Amino acid sequence: MNKYKETFGVDISKDVFDVYGSESSHSQYKNDEQGFKLFVKTLASDSLVVMEATGYYHYRLAHFLYKKDFTVSVVNPLSVKRFIQMKLSKIKTDKSDAKAICEYALFNEVTVYNALSDVQAECLQLFRLMDSYLKKRTATKNKLHGEEVLGTPSKYVYRSLKRDLKHLNKEVKGIEDRLLELVKQDQQQQLTLLTSIPGIGIKTALFLVVITDGFSKFEKASQLCSYVGVTPTIRESGSSVRGRSRISKMGNKKLRNLLFLCAFNACKYNQGSKEIYDRIVAKGKSKKLALIAVANKFLKQAFAIAKSGLPYDENYVSVIHKG
Repeated sequence: MNKYKETFGVDISKDVFDVYGSESSHSQYKNDEQGFKLFVKTLASDSLVVMEATGYYHYRLAHFLYKKDFTVSVVNPLSVKRFIQMKLSKIKTDKSDAKAICEYALFNEVTVYNALSDVQAECLQLFRLMDSYLKKRTATKNKLHGEEVLGTPSKYVYRSLKRDLKHLNKEVKGIEDRLLELVKQDQQQQLTLLTSIPGIGIKTALFLVVITDGFSKFEKASQLCSYVGVTPTIRESGSSVRGRSRISKMGNKKLRNLLFLCAFNACKYNQGSKEIYDRIVAKGKSKKLALIAVANKFLKQAFAIAKSGLPYDENYVSVIHKG
């Protein structure tokens, strides 16, 4: 049990946020400043408000409450999901999600939210803008391919799409440059340490620092692996029927894809990574699972190096794996 007079679980969507209080049950508010103000009126000064990390939506409400001096906690969605699974809950509604978050906070120790610095806040905004541009760029590339398949594409349409793609490439490059500039101000040492790991380039290191707030979001390497989505899960039924190993659909897709590229390259140029890959494939496992294992190793190494402040040492790999 926690020390607060009342604990509130908050489930946030684009237009509304649902609230479940340990003493006051369920309520719903608009996901805007007016809704935030109405919610605040229901809170006692010694209340705890807990929400999942859901991108920009949770950040706005968490920051609003933080500025009003309320105690806020932002938790990993995967932790809440596992809590729900342990309870074997089969009902999936906004109300039940808010209730599950509330109950999770009542039975687990949660970390108190600290507002982002100006640099961290800008990095978060830049990262989400870049993600939007990357999706548009993929759609434009697909459209270009579709026009080329026609055999006789409209020259006007083709040139327009080419201009659009050029513009998107320029915007993405500009955002990456700005992110690198900002992160170097606060986390130059971490960038240097992370790029000392064979196979991890500056872009992956940059994204790792931004997404993890300089690795301050996680207490264990296993939590980071789960967040990114490079922890293999195995489906089994009885003793003789076994499913194929796979990774969770949850996690940060962009960073996961970058890590897979790093893992693929590391298998060619990094002896330690190649040994892990070859050993798993030799056991009859899929190449994808072997790449997951290499990506998992990267994250554990990155976590240990960032937390210790020591550069990569290939003789220290066995110690890092224990994290």
